[in-house]
Amino acid sequence: MTGRPASPHTIASAEEPVVFVVDDDASMRDALSNLFRSVGLRVEVFGSAPEFLQSKFPDVASCLILDIRLPRLSGLDFQADLAKAGIHIPIVFMTGHGDIPMTVRAMKAGAVDFLTKPFRDQDMLDAVTAAIERDRNSRNEAKIRSDLHALFATLTAREREVMALVTTGLMNKQIAAEIGIAEITVKIHRGHIMRKMTAKSLADLVKMAQILEVQRAAPQQ
Repeated sequence: MTGRPASPHTIASAEEPVVFVVDDDASMRDALSNLFRSVGLRVEVFGSAPEFLQSKFPDVASCLILDIRLPRLSGLDFQADLAKAGIHIPIVFMTGHGDIPMTVRAMKAGAVDFLTKPFRDQDMLDAVTAAIERDRNSRNEAKIRSDLHALFATLTAREREVMALVTTGLMNKQIAAEIGIAEITVKIHRGHIMRKMTAKSLADLVKMAQILEVQRAAPQQ
C-alpha cells in the first residue's frame, strides 16, 4: 500500500474487516499499512479527512486510525463531525503531541484508544483488535434490532397491545379485563404473537420487548 486508496467498489465488496488510516504523513501511512497487512488485516489509507469521506464505506466490521493533527481539521473535530453525520465507526487516535485534555475529550466522545507516537506495534494492534470487535458487536446488535422490528411490524395493533401487557407479567385474565376482550381471545393473540415473533418462551418475548422498547399503553381516563 502506497497511500492510494482502493476504489469504492473494491472496498464495498470486501467481506473481511477493514482498517482505515487517516494521516497526512505518507511514511506513517505506509508503516501502518505494512503493520496491518503483516497480520492479515485489510487496510485502506487516506491523506486527509475529506479524502476518507469520499470513499464508500463497506458494510463490514471496521475501525478508523486517526491522527489528531490533520490539515485544516483536527482529528477531534473530525470525530465530532462523523458523529453528527451518523457515522459511528470506532476510532483509535494517534498523536505526537498528546496531552491529558485531548485524551479525555477523545475518550469521552467514544474513542477506543489514544496512542502517543512513537507507540509499540503491539499496542496499535491491540487497539485495532478491540475496535474491530466493538464494531462487530455493534453491527450484530443492530441486525438483531432490525430483524425484531421487521417481525414486530407483522403484528396487528391488537397483538402489539397484548404483547405489551403480556411482557409486563399480566395473566390472560388480567389482560382481558384491561382491554375488554374475552380471555380466550387473549390466549389466541398470545399464540399468534409467539409465532410471529418466533419467541421460544415468555422470557424470550420479554427480552424482545425490552430491545424493541415496547411499553404498556397508559390506561384511558
